[in-house]
Amino acid sequence: MNAVKNWVLAIAALTIVAATHAASTFVHPGALDSRGELDFVKAKIQAKAQPWRAEFDRLVASGYSTRTPHGKTTINSSNSDAELSRDDAIASYTQALLWYYSGNATYANRSIAILNSWTNLQSFTAGSDQDKLQAGWIGAVFAPAAEIMRGYSGWNTNDIAHLQAMFKRAFYPQLNRMSTWNGNVDLTQIDAMMSIAVFNEDTEEFNAGLARLAKRLSSYIYLASVGTPPRIAGDGGNVQNFWFNPTLWTDGLTQETCRDNGHHSQFGLGSALHAAETAWHQGVDVYTANTKRFTAALELMASQFLTGSMQGTSANDAPSASRFESWEMGYNHYHNRVGLPMTKTGTLIEKEIRPRAQRAVWNLVHETLTHANLPASVSPLGGTISPMLTGPMLLPNGAFQFSFTNHTSATFTVLSSTDLLLSPTEWTVIGTPTNNGSGLFLFTTEPLTNDARRFFRVKSP
Repeated sequence: MNAVKNWVLAIAALTIVAATHAASTFVHPGALDSRGELDFVKAKIQAKAQPWRAEFDRLVASGYSTRTPHGKTTINSSNSDAELSRDDAIASYTQALLWYYSGNATYANRSIAILNSWTNLQSFTAGSDQDKLQAGWIGAVFAPAAEIMRGYSGWNTNDIAHLQAMFKRAFYPQLNRMSTWNGNVDLTQIDAMMSIAVFNEDTEEFNAGLARLAKRLSSYIYLASVGTPPRIAGDGGNVQNFWFNPTLWTDGLTQETCRDNGHHSQFGLGSALHAAETAWHQGVDVYTANTKRFTAALELMASQFLTGSMQGTSANDAPSASRFESWEMGYNHYHNRVGLPMTKTGTLIEKEIRPRAQRAVWNLVHETLTHANLPASVSPLGGTISPMLTGPMLLPNGAFQFSFTNHTSATFTVLSSTDLLLSPTEWTVIGTPTNNGSGLFLFTTEPLTNDARRFFRVKSP
């Protein structure tokens, strides 16, 4: 295990300094899809098992499987460029999947041809936040396609470098400035940031996406235990209006639930789960710290769709009729990996999502094929990562408690010192954190009643 060796946090007048939580070595493929997951689905398709074989056949029969390149040097997100670039992105991802699952080089060459055709893109030109949304929508699909295709020996390394440079040149300016429109736009940007960062092996961009995700989630999914959502740019200083005037504040309500009763919430939640899935594939567990938010949002919206009632949350009681591919990743993690019941979400997937959801709408693409019914064993937490601090607190008895996420198989030792400048070999070993089995590590010190200042270091092995 090659986790980061030194991670320091300090208590000084009850101030806590946390480490960064970047992926330091990127795993490929590792955006929306890991190698183990792709291989599992490939075997199921070859065995003609369902639902995978039917989904594969659906892709083969779609227009995306034969689409040719339409690359441009600029994208005006307010005209037909939007749909043209969207369809190219979806086609590149569709054909990348078809190549991986079938081994047919024709699909590989078509996917690469589309990706290469966009390497001369210079900018988005609509001049509004629509450019930020468009960059999010298509970047969140182009990058996962590129992540799969980087494993194809026929893709020239110079072309890969040109695509990486294009992402920096054209996409970063749109993605790295947070949209102040509704939260689904920011979350779509974050989805793209995370996938592109993996393809570009860009730790700084990866970190920026994680930070944005943490900030937006607390302002997008409501929890009664937390209370009024924190302020965020664009809310106009009026949370009630920004959340479209809910008639009931309940766990799992999203900032856009009452906007259109579940239509845009599927985009926001789906994009957030994409970002969490990409982080997971790089060894960063965003899921555990947000279990309550994600599961409550999934279960509430599933209940609303299944019952045909907004459950008292909205003045208009009729849920949206839209059904998108927003559900499988979250259900796969919390049900298949973690073992939570997620009964309403599972029922919705079986009754409404798999039978009739649109399979490719902007950045919500092919989740039934890639993430349905995956066993936990094919989705390990991967990558070489720094611990991510969560929940530091000073307990009433004077003990200090903190937790962090890392590989489920990792082992750690906690050391302590009152002198930050002391050589690491001279710090005192004070114990080992407990591991809950899903990558969350917890450590509680003895009461620190005699210390004005104390530092802690976590190392592995």
